[in-house]
Amino acid sequence: MQPEAFTLTVPDTAIADLHERLRRTRFPDQAPGEPWAYGTSVEYLRGLTEYWRTGFDWRAQEARLNAFPQFKAALHDIDVHFLHVPGKGPNPCPLLLMHGWPGSVFEFLDLIPRLTDPASFGGDPADAFTVVAPSLPGYGLSFRPGQRRFGIEEIADCLADLMTETLGYRRFAAQGGDWGGITASRMGYAHADRLIGIHVNLLAVRREPGMLKDPTPEERKYLEELANWLKEETGYQWIQGTRPQTLSFGLTDSPAGLAAWIVEKFRAWSDCGGDVESVFTRDQLLANISLYWFTGAIGSSFFPYYFRMHRPWPIPEGGTIGVPTGYSEFPREILRAPRSLTERTYTDIRRWTVMQRGGHFAAMEQPEALAGEIAAFFRKLR
Repeated sequence: MQPEAFTLTVPDTAIADLHERLRRTRFPDQAPGEPWAYGTSVEYLRGLTEYWRTGFDWRAQEARLNAFPQFKAALHDIDVHFLHVPGKGPNPCPLLLMHGWPGSVFEFLDLIPRLTDPASFGGDPADAFTVVAPSLPGYGLSFRPGQRRFGIEEIADCLADLMTETLGYRRFAAQGGDWGGITASRMGYAHADRLIGIHVNLLAVRREPGMLKDPTPEERKYLEELANWLKEETGYQWIQGTRPQTLSFGLTDSPAGLAAWIVEKFRAWSDCGGDVESVFTRDQLLANISLYWFTGAIGSSFFPYYFRMHRPWPIPEGGTIGVPTGYSEFPREILRAPRSLTERTYTDIRRWTVMQRGGHFAAMEQPEALAGEIAAFFRKLR
């Protein structure tokens, strides 16, 4: 089935309903101590939700997304939404660009033009990509109520078919962060024959504290960071990975609850020094949150976590990824495995760049730097 052109138009009634729900928000009290010590600051969220209700212009954000060519295609029993933006250059390389949780295609609006039209940003048109940026199956506009749920294995299979079977790219490049990076890595394992190479800013390295018996100093530092991460930062993974349905009631019914759940991660995982709006504008944060709200996809978006906790790791024990691999290590990424450990899984690392600034949401935080890294890595593989 040929893809069908798509334009996002949220009904006025849905926007009015959001505003009314925000007006009637019942906030909890602020626990004693530092405002963000136990999760999202009540004072901050009051200000954010008031802006969401009275100042945020969803139609402007909708128009930003609709400025890119969008489509839907029937694949693997769902309708997959994707941006398909032609490159401007002599021989654009097809690039599958994948977001993660709690992100969306809104992450890529400043990155895509730098990839598709590098000459407009002082780059070489020979580095142009034709970008395919899907909403991951089960996320945003790739969701409808009642559809099947997807883990990383199914997402990788579905998006590989999108590129080759639906769009006709015999071989393509893949890039991602968060689940997008894990999906690119899974493709490198399961669909290597379709790939030119993969570039990631989050590595699919196993996260088990006892996995290194005689660690080097660098590996020991990583294990300490991992132990702290598992103790302090993975509560969301446990609830999303064990009771996704229960959690989805509150976040589907309360826009303030949804905003609190998501914005805390943008603050904790970005290179913002504790001030989330020093890196992201309120409009950027709320465009992403609003897409989750209007599509009702938050519960479905949890299922990669559920399957992750109830299945083996997406790269099987002893399995390796042999396609050419590039990695950008952003300093505020949630975990940064050392190269010595990474090379046990990725056997053809051709570029490893330690970035100066940025965190988990690299496409939004550092679009120019990330675009440059993607171009530099794939330049020799075209």
